Amino acid sequence: MSLAELTLAHWRSLDRAAAGRLAREAAAQAGGRVVLLDTVDHLGAPLHRVRIEREGQEFALIPGGRVRLGFDLEAWVPTAAQIADYEESRAEGYGHELPLKDYLAEVLSPVRTATPATVLMAVQDETLTECPQEMAAVLAARGLRMPSADEWEHACGAGADTLFRWGNECPLEEPSYGGGGGVRHEPNAFGLHIAYDSYATELSGDRAAVHGGDGGEAVCGGYGALLAWLPLATSNRNPSMAEFVYGPEGAGMGEEFSTRPVFSLR
Repeated sequence: MSLAELTLAHWRSLDRAAAGRLAREAAAQAGGRVVLLDTVDHLGAPLHRVRIEREGQEFALIPGGRVRLGFDLEAWVPTAAQIADYEESRAEGYGHELPLKDYLAEVLSPVRTATPATVLMAVQDETLTECPQEMAAVLAARGLRMPSADEWEHACGAGADTLFRWGNECPLEEPSYGGGGGVRHEPNAFGLHIAYDSYATELSGDRAAVHGGDGGEAVCGGYGALLAWLPLATSNRNPSMAEFVYGPEGAGMGEEFSTRPVFSLR
């Protein structure tokens, strides 16, 4: 089995020594070195986390294989606070005046299965240095690429089927942006700093999607607390924001967006 074919299920079955051997193999392929191997509890079982330093940039090992993506709106029961906050936004004309689940159906990706390869993904997103259309070539010169939308979503959620990578609720009384602590700044199960600031807008290889934030649209527009947090939802692809980014209005704004480089393993 090649590293690219490593599945999340198999990775979770390994002991620490075996995980360390695969981590060193991945580091060797990338021309880097393992700087962290630890184990956390995730979804009721141990999960090894690997961090590899390559050319001054840290990457996390993201095991792939057949995984479930998207969000099951039929099974989700919003809290009373979420409903109340959204209804305030809806009364003011935000959310296109749709009921909450209908609105989410427009911005979240549907439940499905995918089979992403195991990759190394940058722990921290990086600001674009060229327009979005030119970034593939910029990254390729460094031996890297942009993630696919499915890869980004899998890396963020790490197998969790909840609305956000940490659960179904968000602290409505706290801001969805800026520095400081809080659940959004905690590393995710794979050790990524991801979906942490609604002012961020991460791009993938899919021009119909953006991830991890809305550029601050909901916050600046006063849309309401829940709508400000929803851009951090794992499967939020924000098609209207994607249309802006890749349309004429987004031209020349590359430095306002970021991406999360990927190193392909073999």
